[in-house]
Amino acid sequence: MSGNDYIKFLTEQFVSYMDLPPEEKKKRRVEGNERPSISNRWFGVLPFAFKSIRKKAE
Repeated sequence: MSGNDYIKFLTEQFVSYMDLPPEEKKKRRVEGNERPSISNRWFGVLPFAFKSIRKKAE
């Protein structure tokens, strides 16, 4: 992707976001702030890695 294409993409995304009503913007921000599961918050990626290894062994 060239620099001009990237700038065009960013501009389109920005304009489409600015055209949204304030309620929709707030809804998107709230959805984006959901917390990860407790195991991921406390131990990072390790629980996920152990689960996937256990699944492969079965």
